[in-house]
Amino acid sequence: MGDVLAAHSRPASDRVVITGLGVFSSIGIGVEEFAAGLREGRNGVSPISVFDTVGFAHANGCEVPGFEPKEWLERWSVDELGRTSQFAVAAARMAVRDAGLTDDGLRERRVQISIGTTDGESQDLDHLAQAWVESGPQDWDPEVTRRVGAGRLSAAVAWELGLSDAEALTLATACSAGNYAIGMGFDAIRVGDADIALCGGADAMCRKSFTAFYRLGTIAPDFCRPFDRDRQGILTGEGAGVLVLERLDSALARGAQIYAEVLGYGLSCDAYHPVQPEQSSIARCMRSALSDAGVRPEEVDLVSAHGTGTKTNDVTESRAIREVFSGMPPRTVSLKSMLGHTMGAASALGAIACSLAITHRFIPPTINHRETDPECEIDCVPNESVPAELRVVQNNGLAFAGNNAVVVLGKHQHSA
Repeated sequence: MGDVLAAHSRPASDRVVITGLGVFSSIGIGVEEFAAGLREGRNGVSPISVFDTVGFAHANGCEVPGFEPKEWLERWSVDELGRTSQFAVAAARMAVRDAGLTDDGLRERRVQISIGTTDGESQDLDHLAQAWVESGPQDWDPEVTRRVGAGRLSAAVAWELGLSDAEALTLATACSAGNYAIGMGFDAIRVGDADIALCGGADAMCRKSFTAFYRLGTIAPDFCRPFDRDRQGILTGEGAGVLVLERLDSALARGAQIYAEVLGYGLSCDAYHPVQPEQSSIARCMRSALSDAGVRPEEVDLVSAHGTGTKTNDVTESRAIREVFSGMPPRTVSLKSMLGHTMGAASALGAIACSLAITHRFIPPTINHRETDPECEIDCVPNESVPAELRVVQNNGLAFAGNNAVVVLGKHQHSA
């Protein structure tokens, strides 16, 4: 393996780097807390409190504790936004500050905002559904009704930052939406449509998704154990992750910190089955991402897997990984063992975790692990993080109906 990846031979004006991170999760708020939680293998599980769980035999989840949106909202009032939009706006505000950018400075640049989601304003929709059942839609709260449009997730970020000429898109590609959003921001910058991209994902805990997964028999009774022989399913979670992307020459010119470089991404949509993953489609998506990144499989040091903890996903994804890496996959971890399944935020939080792993030279663990399922055949870094020099990390995002997105990140290095 050479010292310089093919991507690093591109001119700085054609390279895209990550210069700001905003994160709200069950294991930490902000870059420092989140990085510490990843390194410690912190468990974000607690009994669900955001909705009534009477009637469910088990109801654990991964809520974000201590979230105070008023600390982050400068233009919006808290009651004007649903919880998911609050997450998205707060994470964007945090990422912009982390990148050393100002609102005035952003207004002088071409900005694209892309936020991915699964459920949009899920808690508000829960409340409206309950009101409909109890008394009919005539008793809907007008303020709550105004908040539910999913497009507000990205538009709210633009309004918060005072950006009147930004492109704002909300992507509803479910559990891979965060990676879709990163790919869209990456493309916008490398083709010259934007100078700055604010991209990521957000979702809030809701009764609808929890009940749907519960009825499918895929909610774990205690903890999420990806790749474990005795895994029993997912735990629903919530949170948001937003990344600031810009060209390398722009970042260098303003002396910005650089967490990692976006090397490439890949997409696939097989429509094979509403909920069952398809191995060849996942493999094709990974190969597409590596090709776009100019990276050979043997150059990948770590895979951040989708890793839901369900019987089917973990086996199918592991087999696809082994197929792409010719039976010799790099270490492959699942952050959902710590964070739960944060839906549209999942792969965005994964990309942030990968960036921090590259920066701080460690591999986060797959916690709650007891014995690896022999059908998975991967090293999932059980229970304890390990130090590592990471040059290339692959972040997987897989969604229902075969909406797959894979992002490849690399350690920033100067051109040869």
